[in-house]
Amino acid sequence: MRACGVKIDKTGGHADPTGPTPPTGPDGPAEPIGPGDPTGPAEPIGPGEPTGRPELAEAAGHIALPGAGAGMSAPGTTGTLHHVELWVPDLGRAAASIGHLLESMGYTPHQRWTGGRSWLLGSTYLVVEESPALTSDRHDRRRPGLNHLAFHVEGRDRVDALTAEATRHGWHLMFADRHPYAGGEQHYAAYLENDDGFEVELVATDAPSPSA
Repeated sequence: MRACGVKIDKTGGHADPTGPTPPTGPDGPAEPIGPGDPTGPAEPIGPGEPTGRPELAEAAGHIALPGAGAGMSAPGTTGTLHHVELWVPDLGRAAASIGHLLESMGYTPHQRWTGGRSWLLGSTYLVVEESPALTSDRHDRRRPGLNHLAFHVEGRDRVDALTAEATRHGWHLMFADRHPYAGGEQHYAAYLENDDGFEVELVATDAPSPSA
């Protein structure tokens, strides 16, 4: 996605007034997601937005959802989460763990391009990208930056089922000796970490005390 018609170079923080260009890789241009092909017309992004496709937006370091931007805004949406972008050291591992968990919670696979994937739930989407600009091969939740992502889950049984399934897809239960009340007696949740060090928290919407 372009900002004010300027391509953002996230590797160096400089602007390129020529706009984004299609990225290339060992297999050629990124796979088109929307209608048409890389040589055809660009897919509209939304009212008041520049046209483009995810494979073009990748060059700018952001993913443009069809309808995202001005056309997606509505009264009461200010401050709500638009998207989260995670840079990962291995896209295959991320898709197998993060992607599988997201789909188990109702997210829909939305975009696929060279080096990245995205999943959509409602108007919010989550991106995992193996960027060539990465400066480390492992995420450390204890350093400045993202510590974890927390998700609502409808019911304790659902938390338990998701946790059991996640451990078969690259996730490991944290604080096992205090599970599922590691966050306190009124907080029924599972804390999971994957092989690349990313942590998620699955929080039950009904969280009574263990004595209840």
